[in-house]
Amino acid sequence: MDKEAVWDVVVAERYHLHDHLRALTADEWDHPSVCAGWRVRDVAAHVISAPQLDWPTTLRTGKDAWRGYNRMIFRDARRRGSAPVADILAQYDEWAGVRRGPVTVTHLEPLIDVLVHTQDILRPLGRHHPMPPEAAAVAAGRARWLAPLSGSTRVVRHTRMRATDTDWERGRGPLLEGPMSELLLVCMGRRAAAGTLTGDGADRLQEDRVP
Repeated sequence: MDKEAVWDVVVAERYHLHDHLRALTADEWDHPSVCAGWRVRDVAAHVISAPQLDWPTTLRTGKDAWRGYNRMIFRDARRRGSAPVADILAQYDEWAGVRRGPVTVTHLEPLIDVLVHTQDILRPLGRHHPMPPEAAAVAAGRARWLAPLSGSTRVVRHTRMRATDTDWERGRGPLLEGPMSELLLVCMGRRAAAGTLTGDGADRLQEDRVP
């Protein structure tokens, strides 16, 4: 996928997420997401913050960088997620179609964010949204480089990942095979997704024996 095709997916997936968010109940907005310590509302606000992060906003957010990258992002998401639901939804109306992400990253990080965080929001609620396999494959290629930030370095470096729904295979070691969406989630540190995968790598991952 070229850059414009990636942005096509990002924008489409933001709008799909917006549709799902509008259907949530008040209790669901405050439900825990897949991300430990993050409510659904925090993840939703974080996703739509991406096109808003110009240099001034990024520099303000960066004042917490001394706490570590993940802690900085968490604090910003909790702050944004504390806004009223109507305000968060209004941000999707205004920003979902803007083909831009944080100024400090490539066009691939917003793709990862919207694909993975949509699942982080919906799966704990028992809701479903399919992930486009080709886009997930592009996102997974980038996610493998970001493994140290997402805590997935061991599984990325020590398994051979192979998708069953698109032409994608990466890595060396015991086989970890399944839908591209689940491989992307594992690349981004979502260990629960390994339960849907097969192969010797899946067995070892479930037993926490990777490497």
